Amino acid sequence: MKKLTLAFIGLLSITLTGCFKDDDTPIVIEETTIYNENGGGGTETCPTITKAGGIALNETWTNENIYILDRKVVVQDGVTLTIEPGTIIKGRAGQGSLSSALIVARGGKIMAEGTPDQPIIFTSESDNITCGETSGTNLDENNRGLWGGLLIMGYAPCSLSGDVEETQIEGIPADDTFGLYGGNDPEDNSGRLQYISIRHGGTLIGDGNEINGLTLGGVGRGTFIDNIEIVANVDDGVEFFGGTVDASNLLVWAQGDDALDIDQAYSGTIDNAVVILGDSSDHAFEIDGPEGSAVGSFTLQNVTMKGNAITAGGEYADYRSNAMGATNNIFAFNFKDSSDIELDNDGVAANYNNDILTFSNWEIVLPTGVTDVLDVFNNTASGTTPTPGYGSEATAVNFGSQTVGANTSTLGWTYASELGALDF
Repeated sequence: MKKLTLAFIGLLSITLTGCFKDDDTPIVIEETTIYNENGGGGTETCPTITKAGGIALNETWTNENIYILDRKVVVQDGVTLTIEPGTIIKGRAGQGSLSSALIVARGGKIMAEGTPDQPIIFTSESDNITCGETSGTNLDENNRGLWGGLLIMGYAPCSLSGDVEETQIEGIPADDTFGLYGGNDPEDNSGRLQYISIRHGGTLIGDGNEINGLTLGGVGRGTFIDNIEIVANVDDGVEFFGGTVDASNLLVWAQGDDALDIDQAYSGTIDNAVVILGDSSDHAFEIDGPEGSAVGSFTLQNVTMKGNAITAGGEYADYRSNAMGATNNIFAFNFKDSSDIELDNDGVAANYNNDILTFSNWEIVLPTGVTDVLDVFNNTASGTTPTPGYGSEATAVNFGSQTVGANTSTLGWTYASELGALDF
């Protein structure tokens, strides 16, 4: 373990008023600055600033500091949090009301624009990464659930049960209004996220609810999301709860549940993504449709998915609950013979028949024991038969001969690339 030298401690407490009503959610921003020599693998002195509670005034987090999230830290309505390229944010361990997360409430903004050479990194407090580094030495893709995640709430439309306009994001107590998302503004702007790496998260935030790496609740297309990496999250990599935001150049590696999860009539475009399933992963895609009468159609395109051919888990995709949208230009390899692309109810099978749910240009390297690409496509609806044959949009290919999928070179900046996970 590196020697820690305590050179300076400064404490600043600012009492805030706002929408915090959960007794376990502080209404104080606490900043504790600790100058920490050799806190990670580097040699530079690096101040550590602890954040807890609500951010009520515009502020900037800078890359000469490490920021510790102590429980929920909320960017409040009307406030902008700016994060400089190369800044490291670490979440403190804890579950339930003590779980750490950065939450951008509706009306708040996050301006977090890293660069390929200086990505913004969200990780665990136990990660020994320090200022000026892009990775530590003590954690890898198997270290999950060590803190929470990043949640962004917006005013864009969602299709919600009961046709309500807004609802509470999963895991946030109902009295905490910073957890509300949804509205009627498809152009809503929650800020900019670019070259962001989110690692080792997904702790339990509520009863049966782990935090996703990146949660997007009703986020509008005025928000810019590009070059986002999620590694070793317990739950989903990125989950889209309704909204209209577009997202490009995504990488999800070794998540515990689904890599890309779409719900509540998400109506944006996800373009150029890589999914690398780990030992605990479930689906590369889990796609749900509207929960209310409002409808919306997603586009998911230019994706490379690498399966897990060794352990029990790991499926290509599950289309459920009246899913509506298009999935195009998908390359998949390294899956098991039991893995499938499933239509799992009559509603989604009917949408397929009516061209409301469409597929095009899937290229699949067939697993050992599978001789027909149609066998990868599985209709489990009880009363609806997809016509023409489900899977007719796919072609069997050999690895290296594929013509579709992601442009992986754009993701060379990632932690996954640094650890060799993109070497395929």
